[in-house]
Amino acid sequence: MFDIDIWQEILATIKKNKMRTFLTGFSVAWGIFMLMILLGSGNGLSNGVAANFMNDAVNAMWIWTGETTIPYQGMKSGRPIQFHNDDQEILKKVSGIGVSSGRYFMNNTRYSYKKESGEYTTITCQPELIQVENIMVDKGRFINQIDILQNRKVVVLGADIKTALFKDTIAIGEYVKINNVPFKVIGICREPGSTNNRNAYMPLSTAQMIFNGSNRLHNLALTINAQTLEESQAIEEQVRNVLSRQHKFDPKDEGAIGLFNKLEAYIQTMRIFQAIKIFIWIIGIGTLIAGIVGVSNIMLIVVKERTKEIGIRKAIGASPSSVIGLIMLESIMITTVAGYIGLVLGTGLMELINYFMVQSAGAAVAERGESIFLNPTVDINIAVAATLLLIVAGAIAGYIPAKRAASIKPIVALRDE
Repeated sequence: MFDIDIWQEILATIKKNKMRTFLTGFSVAWGIFMLMILLGSGNGLSNGVAANFMNDAVNAMWIWTGETTIPYQGMKSGRPIQFHNDDQEILKKVSGIGVSSGRYFMNNTRYSYKKESGEYTTITCQPELIQVENIMVDKGRFINQIDILQNRKVVVLGADIKTALFKDTIAIGEYVKINNVPFKVIGICREPGSTNNRNAYMPLSTAQMIFNGSNRLHNLALTINAQTLEESQAIEEQVRNVLSRQHKFDPKDEGAIGLFNKLEAYIQTMRIFQAIKIFIWIIGIGTLIAGIVGVSNIMLIVVKERTKEIGIRKAIGASPSSVIGLIMLESIMITTVAGYIGLVLGTGLMELINYFMVQSAGAAVAERGESIFLNPTVDINIAVAATLLLIVAGAIAGYIPAKRAASIKPIVALRDE
C-alpha cells in the first residue's frame, strides 16, 4: 500500500508539468464527455420515437378498403372493396386478434350550440377504439356498449371542439346539434400526440341508423396478440386471407385492402435505434481509447525524463514492483480524475438539456409523445460502468511504461543524460 510520500511525489510531478498533465487529462475528459453526450442523445431520440409510438397501442392494426388491382376468378381489376359490420365479426374469430372497432367516417359535419357553430370531423366507432388509439378522456366518459346496443344519441367531443362551442362553460350533459340532430355530450377527450383535437366520437350503430350509414364501415381498428415480428406478420397474413375469401380478391393484391401493422413498424424502428446505439458506443469508446493511448504515450515520456531518478531509486533498493506501482498510480490518478470531470460535465449537460426541454414544452406534452427528443439522460449504471472502465484503462495505460521503467538497470539509468 502506498504511503502519503508517494502521493506527494505524484502531485509534485503533476504540478511540475501542468500543461502536459492538462492536455493529457483533457483528451481523456473529452473522450468520456463525448461518450456521455452521444449516449444521452441516442437515448433522447429513442425515447422520443418510443413515446410517439405509444400514442396508439403498440400492437394496433388498421385495415381500410381500396380497389382490386389483380383480376380474380373471372372478375376484372378496379373493383372497389366495401367493408360491412359482418367483416368485423368474421375478424374476431381470427386467432391472435384482440379488441376491434369498426369505424364509419362522416367527414366534416356541422356542430352547433346556441350561437356557436363549426365544422368538425365525426368518427363513429365502438367502445374498443379507446384501447386501440389510447384516446384520453379528460372529463366524463367514452362510448360504452349500452350506447351501441340502444343506439343512443351521445357524443364525445375533442378538446378543441368543446372550447370552440362551450368556451369556459360546462359541456357534459348539454346537447349539441350535429347536422341539426341533437346529441348529448358525455365526454371531453384528447388524442395522444395531437395538437389539433378536432375529432368527435359517436356510437357506430347510432350513426349508421341516423345518417344513412346502413351497415357500411370505412375501416377496422384492432389490436393483435403478438410479441415478435414473425407473430405479427403471421396474423397479418391470416387477416388478408380471411378478407380475401369474404370479398373475393387475390390475397396478394395489396391494392384491394390497405393494412398498417404498427407492431411491425415499432419493432423495425427499435431495431434501427439499437443499431444506432451500438454505432454510438463504437464512436464513443473509440474516442475514449484515443485519450487513453495519449495517457500511455505521455507516461512513456515521463519514464524517459525520469530515467536517472528511477536508476537512483533502484540503486538504493527500490523494488521493480514499487517502480511499477508509482508509474501506474500516476496514470490511474490522471485518467480517473479527468474522466470523472468529463463524466460529470457530460451527464450534467444532458440533465440540463432535459430540464429546459421539460420546462419549455411541459412534462404532459412530452408524455403524450409530442416530442421526438425525450429524456436525453444517461443511465446511472452506464455512468458507473464508464468510470470503472476509465480506472481499468488508466491502469493498462500506465502499465506498459511502468514495466519498461522497472526493467531499466540502475547502472544504465545513472549514465542517462
